[in-house]
Amino acid sequence: MSTTYDYDVLYLGAGHGAFDGAPMLTAQGKKVAMVERDTFGGTCPNWGCNAKIALENAASLRRELKASEGIVEGSGAINWQKNVAHKNDIVKVFPNALQGLMEGANVDVFFGDGRFIDAHTVQAGDKQLTAENIVIATGMHSHRLNIEGAEYLHDSKDFLSNEEAPEKMVVIGAGYIGLESAAMMQAAGTDVTVIMRGDRALAGFPADYVDKLLAALEAQGLTFVKNANTTAVEKTANGYTVKTSAGDFEAGYVLDATGRIPNTEGMGLEEVGIDFDKGGIITNDHLQTSLPNVYATGDVLHKDVPKLTPTATFESQYVADQINGDDKEAIDYPAIGTNVFTTPRLAQAGVSLAEAKANPDKYDVVESDVMADWFRLVDYEKSGQISTIFNKQGQLVGVVELSEHAEDIVNALLPAIEFGYTKKELRRLVTIFPTIGYSALGDLG
Repeated sequence: MSTTYDYDVLYLGAGHGAFDGAPMLTAQGKKVAMVERDTFGGTCPNWGCNAKIALENAASLRRELKASEGIVEGSGAINWQKNVAHKNDIVKVFPNALQGLMEGANVDVFFGDGRFIDAHTVQAGDKQLTAENIVIATGMHSHRLNIEGAEYLHDSKDFLSNEEAPEKMVVIGAGYIGLESAAMMQAAGTDVTVIMRGDRALAGFPADYVDKLLAALEAQGLTFVKNANTTAVEKTANGYTVKTSAGDFEAGYVLDATGRIPNTEGMGLEEVGIDFDKGGIITNDHLQTSLPNVYATGDVLHKDVPKLTPTATFESQYVADQINGDDKEAIDYPAIGTNVFTTPRLAQAGVSLAEAKANPDKYDVVESDVMADWFRLVDYEKSGQISTIFNKQGQLVGVVELSEHAEDIVNALLPAIEFGYTKKELRRLVTIFPTIGYSALGDLG
């Protein structure tokens, strides 16, 4: 006897882990719904990647102007209020536009907290919805320090909508969000201090590259305080005092950039037997949870690969193919490019430099100064470094770069890394000259 459900597929969350795959299902005749408890589209378009890069563009422009050493005249001062207004104009269209795209693809949209009743039933606000398959795509939220004065701390969502550039700012944490936010505000004229719990930033990147990045940011005016434990924040007549084991620091704004936490609470996961830990929802190699009809995608998923928007897109489309019956293989992640949006940029993809150096019998590493390429002088670059990693068959398998164009270089080389191009095959790519894409291939020698 077959069971009739309201939907073939029900998504919890309406971010990239959901909306990139849902139309693939409705195109095959599946009945699909989404439940979103906040703003349609999730973190990335509304208060994450898109908002960040819209704000960071002004900082990048100002640094390029300064690097021109008078060729382009003027101070390039950033009007932060106008910068935020520009960002708002860009991102305000996303919720309605994305919801409209889903509804246009015959996806039913519901708003409210989604909570499991059983393996096929979700309570969404005042409605109970049933589905043959459920996809958890609820993302993450900002971690908040549990210290005295925590109510004075701001998270990244607050920061990206803050219309005032404070005279002084303290950033607690030196990951992507911490460094990118600090660099933006320094370019806007704010005196920024970054508090680091240990002596390493950006743990997923090579230490020597990170050291060079921090040195570049220090030269721009950022202050880094290492091995400091933040203990309290006190309100003062002029702002705040951030108390740490390495001393006290004054600020008009304090950003808590100490990480992000998967959204797993309050969903009834324990009651229905879905396994999760502090890293997120645990799945098998087909992204199925401990309930085979329930999948997980995006940042809420416990995984070793980077938790990034393109990763969520890849997973969302993979799960759609699984449910449609178009793909029954275990998930095989491609090379995933990651980038820190500071100036300079730090980007990497493929086999890590640490793995390559630890296995010289498997890999050859070629390290170069990117300034050997004349094109870097066009937009006033002063320094940079690239390491390319080849296997013993001569195929490009990894890259890391620190430069003004690192993200573009890594993007240009991703096809070669993913599909295992050799240098001979790379020479068949006759790219447009002069461009940074042409330079990317030239960096391979």
